[in-house]
Amino acid sequence: MMEFALLLAAGAADVPAWVLLAYLVAGVCFILALRGLSSPESSRRGNGYGMVGMAIAVVTTLATHEIASIAEIGMAIFLGGIIGLTVARRIAMTAMPQLVAAFHSLVGMAAVLVAAAAFLNPSAFGILGADGNILAVSRIEMALGAAIGAITFSGSVIAFAKLNGNMSGAPILLPARHVINLGTLGGILALTGLYALSGDAGAGEGMEFWIIVALAFLVGFLLIIPIGGADMPVVVSMLNSYSGWAAAAMGFTLGNTAMIITGALVGSSGAILSYIMCRAMNRSFVSVIAGGFGQDASAGGDKGSAIDRSYKAGSAEDAAFLLSQADKVIIVPGYGMAVAQAQHVLREMTDLLKEKGVEVKFAIHPVAGRMPGHMNVLLAEANVPYDEVFELEDINSEFAQADVAFVIGANDVTNPAAKTDKTSPIYGMPVLDVEKARTTLFIKRSMGGAGYAGVENELFFRDNTMMLLSDAKKMVEEIVKSLD
Repeated sequence: MMEFALLLAAGAADVPAWVLLAYLVAGVCFILALRGLSSPESSRRGNGYGMVGMAIAVVTTLATHEIASIAEIGMAIFLGGIIGLTVARRIAMTAMPQLVAAFHSLVGMAAVLVAAAAFLNPSAFGILGADGNILAVSRIEMALGAAIGAITFSGSVIAFAKLNGNMSGAPILLPARHVINLGTLGGILALTGLYALSGDAGAGEGMEFWIIVALAFLVGFLLIIPIGGADMPVVVSMLNSYSGWAAAAMGFTLGNTAMIITGALVGSSGAILSYIMCRAMNRSFVSVIAGGFGQDASAGGDKGSAIDRSYKAGSAEDAAFLLSQADKVIIVPGYGMAVAQAQHVLREMTDLLKEKGVEVKFAIHPVAGRMPGHMNVLLAEANVPYDEVFELEDINSEFAQADVAFVIGANDVTNPAAKTDKTSPIYGMPVLDVEKARTTLFIKRSMGGAGYAGVENELFFRDNTMMLLSDAKKMVEEIVKSLD
C-alpha cells in the first residue's frame, strides 16, 4: 500500500471538494482493507478494498496534479509496474520476508527523495512563506519525514541482509550502543528544532537538513544491527510502521490528503502489530524503538552441547506409524519448513492422515518465521484450510489431549526453557506447549545447531520426544511414502 501511496503528489492549497471526497472514500477503502486483512477468510476481500482505494487515490491525484506531466508519471508507473511484476513472479514464498524488507527500504528512500526535492525547490511545492523562507512547519515536516525515511531505508537494508543470509543473524552488540542510539536520535530532534527556527532562505542553505538525513541513515543501521534473527518479525513490523509515518509526514509537505491518511493508517497499524508481537515475545516495546532488544553478549547456550546429550532418534517409518495410530495430531510449522519449502508435501501428509480418520490441526506461533503471518502465508499457498489453522492462545490448551505434536522446523517457539529457565534469553516468551502431547516428533537437520535465539531446546531431550534428523521436505516425503 505505502509503495504506491508515495506516488500521490498533488499539493494545491485550494483543493476542490470532490477531490477531498475522493480521498475520503479512498481512506475508507484502506480502513476496510486493514479490517479484511485481520482474518485469512476475509483477506482476499481486504486486498480488493485496498486496490480499489489506491486506484481512486491515484486517479484523483493524476487528475489534479500540477508538477509532472502525465507522460512522465505514466512512464514512471509503467517502469515500476514492470519491475514489480517481474519480482513478484520470480520471488519464492520463502523469500517473502526479504522482499518485504526491500520494499520498506524503497518506501523510506522515496520519502527522503521527496523531502530533498522540497528542500531544493520549495516554490514548486508551495511551502515558501511571504519572506521567501521555507515555512517553519514545512521545515519540521520535511526534516521528520526525511529522518524517518532514512531510518527506514538503512534499517531495512540491514534487515534484508540478515534475512537473506548476507550477514549473520546474530546480534552485533556495539559498546555503549544505547548511549549512541539515544544520543543520535536526540541530535536529530535538536537539529530539527534548530532547522525550523533558522532563517535560511532559498535552496542550498540549511546544512542542518543534510546533517539530519546523514544521522538518520546512520541510526537506522545502529538500531537494527544489535537485533538478532529470532526477533526479525518484530523488526519487519516496526519498519513497516516507520514507512507509514515517513509517508504521512511527506503527505503534509505535499498537501496530499491521501498520503496523510494512508501513512497514518500504515504507521499506526504497524505500531499496534509491533506491540502485539513484542507481547508475544516478552519484549519491551520501548526497547524495540531504541534498537536495544538484541541479546546480551552472554545470552545463548552452547550450540554444540546438544551432541553430548542423549536423545531419541527415529525414522520416517517410526513417525508414519505413530501418526497413523493417533486420534489427534497438532502440526507446528516453523522457519525450517519455509527454508525446505515443505508446505506442499506437508499438506499431502495431512490429507492422508485425515483419510485415515486422524484429526489434524495446525498451531501457529505469532513470531514463527521471519515476518508477521509468515507461516499463515505458506500454509495458505499450500491450500491448507483456514479452519484447521489456530493461533497460540486458541490451541495451546489442546496439546495435552493430542497424541502427536509434529514440529517441523520450529525451534525457539517450542522451547520449554522459556517457561522454566530464568537465565534464558527467551524466558517469559509464550511458547507452544508441544511437550504436553503424548509424543512429540521434531524434524531438524541435525543436533549440532541452536535456534536463532542461540539457545538449546530442552524439548530435544525429553522422554516423549523423537528427533527426526533430516531435511524437512525430504523427511515429510518419506513419511508420506510410508503412510501410503
